Amino acid sequence: MNYLIKDTTKEERKNIAKKAFGISIAANERPSNEVVEIVKKYINGEIELEEVQKQVIEKYKKKEEN
Repeated sequence: MNYLIKDTTKEERKNIAKKAFGISIAANERPSNEVVEIVKKYINGEIELEEVQKQVIEKYKKKEEN
């Protein structure tokens, strides 16, 4: 499946996010409010999934450095 905004509907992006959060929660990792807000930008078609990944990785890198 192509996950680009231009190739998905908002509903499809919402389902992609739900699956990702489900996997995260199954590993006992509840996403932070900040991560949820980043993912909402993807769902709303504001940023691509690749950018979501970059922002989330950067967030956790900064957290580890502190």
